[in-house]
Amino acid sequence: MTQSAFKQFEHQAWETVVNEYDAAFSRLTQQVIPAMIEALAVEPGTALLDVACGPGYLAAAASAKGAVASGSDFSAEMVVHARRSHPDIDFRQGDAETLSDYADRSFDAVGMNFGILHLDQPDDALRSICRVLRPDGRLAFTAWAPEPMVVGFSIPLKAIQEVGNPNVGLPPGPPFFHFSDAGNCKDALTRCGFRDVETRIVDQIWDFDTPDDFFDALLRGTARTGGALKRQTPEQLAAVRDHIRNAARAYATEGKIRLPMPAHLVWASKHR
Repeated sequence: MTQSAFKQFEHQAWETVVNEYDAAFSRLTQQVIPAMIEALAVEPGTALLDVACGPGYLAAAASAKGAVASGSDFSAEMVVHARRSHPDIDFRQGDAETLSDYADRSFDAVGMNFGILHLDQPDDALRSICRVLRPDGRLAFTAWAPEPMVVGFSIPLKAIQEVGNPNVGLPPGPPFFHFSDAGNCKDALTRCGFRDVETRIVDQIWDFDTPDDFFDALLRGTARTGGALKRQTPEQLAAVRDHIRNAARAYATEGKIRLPMPAHLVWASKHR
């Protein structure tokens, strides 16, 4: 099957920003992992799959609790990075929308930490997760909280809108904040075979030494936001950078730029 332009864009991006993403985002996205582990009821012996695993931190946290953890990501470079960082865990390159490497009813728990934002067909991924879960198995995934709460993204989005060009020809994909809405999450999970859907907001803080460090993280360590920045003209990019710097300075405290970046944690159980 031919990949959509959005899926091709996401795949290419995540093959090229592995180290930059890990350096900039992992200290942020790991903050919600303890809440995910609790929502997934991980205990010794739990068979857990970390989907769209990135550097593999959710799988590693589950393994530290005694789970039998595995991970899958569509980026070959990300899988290499995860294997290098966590050599005792089975990481494989694979498509979250099919999970074709994994048999039906193979896992007690499946987690996806911010991966759902980068999928062309998120419902396909949710159905595949349902397939590989055992009856009563648990899913937990994260997205960002609603846009106004997520300062680290609202700042660049506003900057591009006000002083840059928001129409730079990125391939259209699912709305970035679709799964920030609890109703959208419940609707998707219900039609994909899950029950007892629950959600909550988990506070997170993204900290940087300087506003320039924040801008560089956006430019080099993200797919969609970085792609939008890289497609600005030099003059537009300079204006956007200055706008982002100035906005970030409002969040300076104790010698750091501290940006609120709450996660939207969603969890549910597979029907029996």
